Amino acid sequence: MARVKADCEYIYSELEKMFPDAHCELNYQTVYQLAVAVMLSAQTTDVSVNKVTPALFKRYPDAFAMAEASQKEVEELIRSIGLYKNKAANLIAMSRQLVDEYDGIVPDDMEKLVQLRGVGRKSANVILSEGYKHPAIAVDTHVHRVSVRLHLAAVDDDVNEVERKLMKRFPRDRWSKLHHLLIFFGRYMCSARKPQCESCPFRECCREMKMKG
Repeated sequence: MARVKADCEYIYSELEKMFPDAHCELNYQTVYQLAVAVMLSAQTTDVSVNKVTPALFKRYPDAFAMAEASQKEVEELIRSIGLYKNKAANLIAMSRQLVDEYDGIVPDDMEKLVQLRGVGRKSANVILSEGYKHPAIAVDTHVHRVSVRLHLAAVDDDVNEVERKLMKRFPRDRWSKLHHLLIFFGRYMCSARKPQCESCPFRECCREMKMKG
């Protein structure tokens, strides 16, 4: 266990050195807009989401406006991103839930968030961490991949198990920053197809490097 703690301390320290400004790259003004952006980001990039949200938020700035939206109009505004039809339907349904159940306010409670249409645990953790500044770790594809490669999680762990292990191995006050650090590392250095192994400080403890021999 002492070695795990030492490894985690080293990993966090090195990630901070590499990405001192790691942050959420989705553009938003309110927690509601954050929730919308997070929902749109599923299976697409933050860059793609940021291209469609200015017009979307101008037309539908809050849950009350989106709850009255035409699905076709929402689809047209987000057509350039993947799964736009399903996402448009989810945005409208989620907004109606917020209006009907929470006076248009996004709740700051995990159990309530995951009951919203189109909001899973990962999205809920982003909302809690980024929107409400609650300690949380959202496990997306980058976090999952990096955690497995650095032996912070097992190869066959699902996202919930990865989240549990990261929460256990890192102090609570580091969870939210860790989430961003792992995303930046996975996005800009330890990518799925072309990881920059030659400049990585974790070569000695990387599962991917050992597989390469």
